[in-house]
Amino acid sequence: QVQLVESGGGLVQAGGSLRLSCVASGSIVSINTMGWYRQAPGKQRELVAAITSGGSKNYADSVKGRFTISRDNAKNTVYLQMNSLKSEDTGVYYCTGVVRTTSAYETNYWGQGTQVTVSS
Repeated sequence: QVQLVESGGGLVQAGGSLRLSCVASGSIVSINTMGWYRQAPGKQRELVAAITSGGSKNYADSVKGRFTISRDNAKNTVYLQMNSLKSEDTGVYYCTGVVRTTSAYETNYWGQGTQVTVSS
């Protein structure tokens, strides 16, 4: 089994910064794409940023220039540095990873989510 555990969420004022971390653990052989999604109250879950095992990155237009995704493959960890936060960035942030386990199957796993609240 595989677990993804996020940390780093919290309450911050507009214009501030937060850094989210997500560690994957379990019967992991390799991790392909890792990413962050968020869900605001009353809205659908949306992709924030993603990064492949080779380091290629993809961002939602709304966070380009403000957020940076990175990963440490040796630690099975993905990060999201969030700067110049806005009230519309408020939501639950979920980590996701496409994991190949010792069973040889690739499965998309999700973390439990971490709350980010930006006060204006």
